[in-house]
Amino acid sequence: MANQHHTEQKKKMTLKEAGRKGGQATSKKHDKEFYEQIGRKGGEATAKKHSSEFYKEIGRKGGKATSEKHDKQFYENIGRKGGEARASQRNEKHTSV
Repeated sequence: MANQHHTEQKKKMTLKEAGRKGGQATSKKHDKEFYEQIGRKGGEATAKKHSSEFYKEIGRKGGKATSEKHDKQFYENIGRKGGEARASQRNEKHTSV
């Protein structure tokens, strides 16, 4: 009887929950280098599969979607942050030489 109850609980797990549990188990088994390697392999396979036109098109679509979601202030903020980061990088290069 207890076994039947346990089996019924297992059946009630959603696909999302099962995926989450599997992802957690996998993340415990592997380190950062593992994920970097599979990401690199996936990127290389995708690059071989698609032309530059494909990447231009997804870039255009992504840019359009982003511009529809964000206002002028968003772009001002990321531009400022990028400029500050770049200035910081330049300063580090000059002081470490």
